[in-house]
Amino acid sequence: MTVADVAKAAQVSKAQAARALGNYGAVSDDVRERVLAAAEALSYRPNELARSMNTGKSHTIGVVVGDIENPHFGLATRGITDAAKKAGYNVILVNTDEDRAAEVDAVRILLDKRVDGLIVAPASSVDTAHLQQVHQSGRPLVFIDRTGGDLDVETLAVDMAKISLEATQHLLEAGHRRIAFISTLRTDAPYEPGMTLDSSQIEDRLEGMQRAFLAAGLPFPEDLVRLNAGDAESIRSITRDVLRGPERATAVVASDGLIALSVVEAIQELGLSIPGDVSFLMYDDFPWTRLTTPPLTVIAQPVYNMGVAAAKALIRQMEGLPPAAPAQFTATLVRRGSVGPCPDLQEPVAAGRTVAAP
Repeated sequence: MTVADVAKAAQVSKAQAARALGNYGAVSDDVRERVLAAAEALSYRPNELARSMNTGKSHTIGVVVGDIENPHFGLATRGITDAAKKAGYNVILVNTDEDRAAEVDAVRILLDKRVDGLIVAPASSVDTAHLQQVHQSGRPLVFIDRTGGDLDVETLAVDMAKISLEATQHLLEAGHRRIAFISTLRTDAPYEPGMTLDSSQIEDRLEGMQRAFLAAGLPFPEDLVRLNAGDAESIRSITRDVLRGPERATAVVASDGLIALSVVEAIQELGLSIPGDVSFLMYDDFPWTRLTTPPLTVIAQPVYNMGVAAAKALIRQMEGLPPAAPAQFTATLVRRGSVGPCPDLQEPVAAGRTVAAP
């Protein structure tokens, strides 16, 4: 059905029908009622692309995230879509697999589709030229979860360095000195303190860990920082590696929920107990973390609320409203049963058995 069909059924001109359907221009109440009744009877649906070309507005938000399989981004996206729907906006979601080239393509495609604004979790907080172009063009843009380097864009995220410091202090107070950190962040070289990392989130978490060790007067175990953890098997392999040898880790920190599942699986395969042989802590709090034995100690983030706030911030930009006061989000260390005293290591851990005294 077209506007012409609606106009014919309502016995008005095509221009009158278009004005009534688009809710613009001058049109009498009688004509509007007839046009809307005809549109409903014919099950007319407007051509959104054509309407966006006429009005300059698509009432659509583009959202670009790194991994929709990660529950962290799933929850954030739910917050975005819930807030957008209440305000009358639709959402187009694109997954980049944390690849910058894929993000560049995603942004281009969304702009081609005439989205009114973008919410992006940058794959790189360093290489942001494509996002700078969006910002300079005046297109509304908001970052979620991560910063875009020095780009002056409203960002909805938690202070990761602060909560990482607190979590690491918790492990240090339990006697742990060999603390491993596992992340999927891609790097071209093994981790070294001070190296530039693509993700502001991971950089801040490692900064918090280092500050905790420095405050305690202890050397930071940089050899236990393992990045480039790709699929589940590589995560399990990294976990097995850090839990073997005379200088093995006595505690492991997983940077997200997907990593956590594979880490716990590897710990079980080694025949180790949590927290008797190895303590465990992870970022983000999901229902399943309370169902394990023991329940897992987590860093809980208000991810859903961050998504809601990101959508509201973007909509304010799109509607030309002044920015609201910057939203402040705080993560919480939820202490459960997966962190215990550092074991008295007697000999290295062998595959498939436990030889460390609890």
